[in-house]
Amino acid sequence: HASRVKQTARCKTLLVLTIDTINPTVKKVEYAVRGPIVQRAVELERELSQGMKKPFAEVIKANIGDAHAMGQQPITFFRQDAKSRACRILQSCGGHSMGAYSASQGIDSVREDVARYIERRDGGVPCDPDDIYLTTGASDGIVTMLKLLVCGEGASRTGVMISIPQYPLYSAALAELGAVQINYYLNEEKCWSLDIPELQRALDEARQYCNPRALCIINPGNPTGQVQSRKCIEDVIQFAAKERLFLMADEVYQDNVYADGCQFHSFKKVLFEMGPEYSDTVELASFHSTSKCYMGECGFRGGYMELINMDDEVKAQLTKLVSVRLCPPVPGQALMDLVVNPPQPGEPSYDNFIKERTATLSALAEKAKLTEQVLNTVQGISCNPVQGAMYSFPRITIPEKAVKEATEKGQQPDMFYCMKMLEETGICLVPGSGFGQKDGTYHFRMTILPPSDKLKILLDKVKEFHQKFTQQYS
Repeated sequence: HASRVKQTARCKTLLVLTIDTINPTVKKVEYAVRGPIVQRAVELERELSQGMKKPFAEVIKANIGDAHAMGQQPITFFRQDAKSRACRILQSCGGHSMGAYSASQGIDSVREDVARYIERRDGGVPCDPDDIYLTTGASDGIVTMLKLLVCGEGASRTGVMISIPQYPLYSAALAELGAVQINYYLNEEKCWSLDIPELQRALDEARQYCNPRALCIINPGNPTGQVQSRKCIEDVIQFAAKERLFLMADEVYQDNVYADGCQFHSFKKVLFEMGPEYSDTVELASFHSTSKCYMGECGFRGGYMELINMDDEVKAQLTKLVSVRLCPPVPGQALMDLVVNPPQPGEPSYDNFIKERTATLSALAEKAKLTEQVLNTVQGISCNPVQGAMYSFPRITIPEKAVKEATEKGQQPDMFYCMKMLEETGICLVPGSGFGQKDGTYHFRMTILPPSDKLKILLDKVKEFHQKFTQQYS
């Protein structure tokens, strides 16, 4: 054994790439949604399949917004041979084949359809197809925009404002780019609302050590499930204009709104309704995807971004940057076209499409309500209404004894809690520490995607586990 260790050490000194010589920013990247808990869940699935005895029969993954993997049925229209649409898309492809590269900005006819969709969604606000970039999921567009924004050194290094709790794509991308992450906290006591004084506090503090240039908003919220009011969006736009910040609006859950009195308002629509003082000056990038809403088509990696008030020279640089990766996957672009150009009344697929779309969104609304209701019956768990998106982000009380044990093991208390739940129940959740949270508070994120019968079992198991865990460590 000793000689093997020596041999390994000798081999390592000959390697170009070791853990000490890789790009240091890569080591700072963390992505909790597929972190240690999920890796352990995969191991447990393997152990179960090999016949190992566990206190549960299956692993239920409620860690990621992957609708089809959770049992949601694909919308039939997206799988049909929709001939007229297929012909139009193929005519725009090189050699009339989806196996050919497309233009780097995306297929022209698809960008035209995206622009028409945005105009319909926003009540006629004009949209230029040249402002549309098709992307490999929304994530690709977000990272590309951050690449354009990040520059400077030391106190002039770019800072980017992100909500806490946040979707960890943002913190991971900022770490990789060596940018400064500026945290602003959502108000849990007011249903995860965004407060302008908190934005101002975060900005003023950050200006002492970096150059804040961008403000990221996720609406509807991930992981927190809040839906922003129109007034809130107006306030954010005014704040961005006053402080000269580039706005990034992550709107991938725009069809996922469940709560009474809540409605999705796009940042672009509100911006243009506020008049030229704002619509001619505020720089905005907004993002959408095929992965969420009622579609759940995550594996196609389809998405787009729309750019408002971007300088022409910068736009030319952006086009150059995206051309390096040639083009987004063409099947993902084709699917994006079907999302923004759905069946119309009188077309053969229309009735079935509307029926399936309505059923999918209604089921999600019921599961959002069920999740909130059940979790709030548990002493030590407090869950805000799931107004939109696909997740609940309840606050959990962890006894001091458990906090101490977690600290001794070098783990965050909610990571310790979620890992213990996985080992004892087979339920895979993501600890709140992976998304960010106020010091001294603990949460977990749980998708509302499992089928209703499985979701009820999952919620009962969470309830039972929390009671047992609290008793054990009291």
